[in-house]
Amino acid sequence: MAGQSLEQALPKALAGSKPQDQGFIRALCYGVLREQRLLTHLSNQLLSRPLKSKGNRGQAELLQLILTGLFQLRSMRVPPHAAVAETVAACNSLGQARARGLVNAVLRRYQREADQLTAALPDNPAITQSHPDWMVELIKQDWPRDWPRILAANQEPGPMILRTNKRRIPAGDYLQQLSAAGIKATVLPDAPQAIQLEEAVDVHNLPGFDEGLVSVQDVAAQLAAPLLLHNAGETSGLRLLDACAAPGGKTAHLLELQPQLQLTALDKDAERLQRVADNLQRLGLNHDQVKLQAADAGDPDDWWDGMAYDRILLDAPCSGSGVIRRHPDIKWLRRPADIPQLAGQQSRLFRALWPLLNPGGLLLYATCSIFKTEGEAVVDAFLESTPDAQADAIDQPSEISWGVTSGAGRAILPGAMDGFFYARLRKAV
Repeated sequence: MAGQSLEQALPKALAGSKPQDQGFIRALCYGVLREQRLLTHLSNQLLSRPLKSKGNRGQAELLQLILTGLFQLRSMRVPPHAAVAETVAACNSLGQARARGLVNAVLRRYQREADQLTAALPDNPAITQSHPDWMVELIKQDWPRDWPRILAANQEPGPMILRTNKRRIPAGDYLQQLSAAGIKATVLPDAPQAIQLEEAVDVHNLPGFDEGLVSVQDVAAQLAAPLLLHNAGETSGLRLLDACAAPGGKTAHLLELQPQLQLTALDKDAERLQRVADNLQRLGLNHDQVKLQAADAGDPDDWWDGMAYDRILLDAPCSGSGVIRRHPDIKWLRRPADIPQLAGQQSRLFRALWPLLNPGGLLLYATCSIFKTEGEAVVDAFLESTPDAQADAIDQPSEISWGVTSGAGRAILPGAMDGFFYARLRKAV
């Protein structure tokens, strides 16, 4: 809540904890962030004077501690007496022993008045579904018929989805391996390599994970590679650019589907690019036709070799509003001003990469955002200003069992999949 992403902050906390406690810590952090606004509203009803969430570190930490206690009482299978006792005891760890009585009183009162407090919740989806006001309004504006289910979907933790390595094992065979290991799972219809686990597990407990049989990737993200390789067949020497590649899930999927690609994977962050290399190594996909380069895709003069590409994947930096169910901190880290700024970055990348595409080539634009400012508006503006760009409709029978039309592309609203936007553009010959 002080501005650092959960992906950055949580590993530091887990590093100092016992292995047997890490699952609980993770569930507590994700859960409290998912319910942050609702829990804060409840705490304000239980306190005679609301605690400050900003500007006073002591009060901000104490507020988060109370929210962890409330979350345990409301949503976890922790015995109530243990939830109260351990939350109270944690005051000592924060150096706030004098607050033990306050925390105890708030949590005990919640136990007594939970039903009345729940019944008295305001008819305000921003509170009951724990979203910032501005985000609720923008989702309503973009999706006037769908916004209630989008907010509800954001509050449900996303299931663990796997992508089997097509070069190594069919999805059906891997499903049998999961069953033999006592892991319940089902094959999903929208992506031929997708398997959904009934319950999340540590990746290293997955059969063959370390040997490269499988990766973790949501179904929506698994659509990118087939969309970009549409009608490409097994063409040897197809030149492809993955412009914003880290952490490498889509890069790897492209190579699993088309191992003969001459593929260049870029990312501005050298450390994140190393994750791409690690993923390709684990999956057995490293070869001399794959080039990894730390560079800004928006400045081709610094890295391009002058040879045009047949396919470009522009998985552009975005707000992440489509993956809130997996990253609830996004709700509190994003600001309204971020959205037009990100759209500007996306347009800059579009303009920089289009000249690098061969005539007749395809560019797939993708964002894990549901905001139209980052999706159809960016694509429509680019099409209007670029005479040799034309929408390549995603309308093949195998491609449209998902999503809804959104300008020149298709949007996936969070629910069965993560939220995503795809548009495919062809360069005139």
